[in-house]
Amino acid sequence: METTRDSAAPVAPKDASTVMLVRDGADGVEVFLLRRVTGMAFAGGMTVFPGGGVDPGDGDADVRWAGPPPSWWAQRFGIDESRAKASVCAAVRETFEECGVLLAGPTADTVVADTSGYAQARRQLETRELSFADFLAREDLVLRSDLLRPWANWITPVQEGRRYDTRFFVAVLPVGQQADGQTSEAAEVAWRTPAAAVDDWRGSRSILLPPTWSQLTALGGYDDVDAILAAQPEISPILPDLSFVDGKPRVSFPGESGYYDTGALPWG
Repeated sequence: METTRDSAAPVAPKDASTVMLVRDGADGVEVFLLRRVTGMAFAGGMTVFPGGGVDPGDGDADVRWAGPPPSWWAQRFGIDESRAKASVCAAVRETFEECGVLLAGPTADTVVADTSGYAQARRQLETRELSFADFLAREDLVLRSDLLRPWANWITPVQEGRRYDTRFFVAVLPVGQQADGQTSEAAEVAWRTPAAAVDDWRGSRSILLPPTWSQLTALGGYDDVDAILAAQPEISPILPDLSFVDGKPRVSFPGESGYYDTGALPWG
């Protein structure tokens, strides 16, 4: 968590997208997690899903698109179409940048089977030398919004100095693709069942912020990825409140009791 602000005027949150990449494993559903590099400006050292900030320009970019249109995503997240389109583009871009998984294909009903040939473009996207729209156009790829599902919306507490309005998506690892940790932002990556990931946090082997913990807890209630894809969670913006109890930070949010009743240190 960042140092809280004393100013009465909160910082306006920036749009962000996060993707929970899932697959079926021997012990049930597994989700791809990254431990962010210590010292990063936001959530350094913490275990998170792939994700990052939205490029507002993607809202007006000419992108070949398959699946639910921006208007559908706008309705599900309660935002305008331009922000919805940019949020979906960010979800696909960040997933590619941070773990090499690309939710796009040569046609509206195909998906790339091997992303290794786009390694240079991936680096250029991460350093912002290349826009996502230009990458898709250059490689003649169609963005597959139908491979994503809307899941949740969390907003950083108003007391924080760095704030995000984050839309959570879920997607299944495409057949043939491999998720990796070849990004400057990850110190470690792993596939974990939601229960194992929460156990790691409970044993102080990882640090989970409330939104990550909450989504892992929710995913743990599904038997397989088909059940996750069939789910239609109600999406209402969650704006936690940050306070201090006995000098320790406490975030109030729906379902918070399960986050604090284990004795584990929530963060830091």
